Amino acid sequence: MKSILSILTVALFLFSCGGNNNTENNDNKKVSITAAGATFPLPFYNLSFKKYTKSEGTLLTYGGIGSGGGIRSLKDKVVDFGATDAFLNDKKEAEMPAKIVHIPTCIGAVVIAYNLPGVENLKLTNSNLEMIFLGTITKWNDESLKKSNPDIKLPNMDITFVHRSDGSGTTYIFSDYMTKISEIWNKKVGKGKSLKWPIGIGAKGNPGVAGTIKQTEGAIGYIGSEFAFAQKIAYAKVQNSAGNYIEPSLESISAAAKGNIPENTKIMLTNSSNNDAYPICGFTWLILYKEQKYNDRSKKQAEELLKFLHWIIDKEAQALAQQVNYAALPEKAILNAKKILKSITYNGEKM
Repeated sequence: MKSILSILTVALFLFSCGGNNNTENNDNKKVSITAAGATFPLPFYNLSFKKYTKSEGTLLTYGGIGSGGGIRSLKDKVVDFGATDAFLNDKKEAEMPAKIVHIPTCIGAVVIAYNLPGVENLKLTNSNLEMIFLGTITKWNDESLKKSNPDIKLPNMDITFVHRSDGSGTTYIFSDYMTKISEIWNKKVGKGKSLKWPIGIGAKGNPGVAGTIKQTEGAIGYIGSEFAFAQKIAYAKVQNSAGNYIEPSLESISAAAKGNIPENTKIMLTNSSNNDAYPICGFTWLILYKEQKYNDRSKKQAEELLKFLHWIIDKEAQALAQQVNYAALPEKAILNAKKILKSITYNGEKM
């Protein structure tokens, strides 16, 4: 029954997305905007979209179906924009039916969440992460973990790794980091939105992974930081490139973005060289077509979308991001995003 309801929900969502734009030729009608994709920034999008709808009267509908689903939805042109935590490389961009652009919206952390009753302030080195997630060690009281945590009594309990079962930008950020700190991981598993996992159990979306970890003693996995905060799940301090054990916070997440940001904003922030940076961080992006005249879209539809995108990178929305524990965009990223938005066209003309 749950599967049937899920299918019906997705079908209704896609129907509403696909049928939305054809009704917008009448400029007197209110425009609605539909989107789908990443669950990593879902708390921020839920809050900011609701705020924008209330203040501007433009209905925003968002389906948290994972970055892979967001990219597919944009490719199929059933949404106004997609959302992804993994930027599209040149090959993936070439597979899209038309030129797309990336607009960063905030910076988030991927935390290493765990469920060990009575254990607080767990510390994990790069070597610990490699051995846990490759299945080299299987018990929490392994000597390598005890060495990293001499002041903690670790239980004689099996380690259960929980990972994403769907295509996920959160997985991309996590695996991008793992490839940078572990040569073995890089060769055996690599990075991507979907991976061939050597061990572990899968769950759908950040909420699914968070819920599974919370319900399973001995579990460990990677989730967007806000989901760990919201569900009060413990998370580890992770050793960064400077050798410091760092807890995810607005300050340590922001520190990861201190550096050069390319004009297209397509950069991974993992394993930052900043001494104070939490090492598993990343931008999350909204992606859309650079040319907005397609599928009978009206100019008003394109104008309202552009208006919203300018708003979400501005001060009001960036303050909302911080309210739900995402770091605001650095000034350089905002300036680059504004330049990208100025390049958007409708029927070949800049808007």
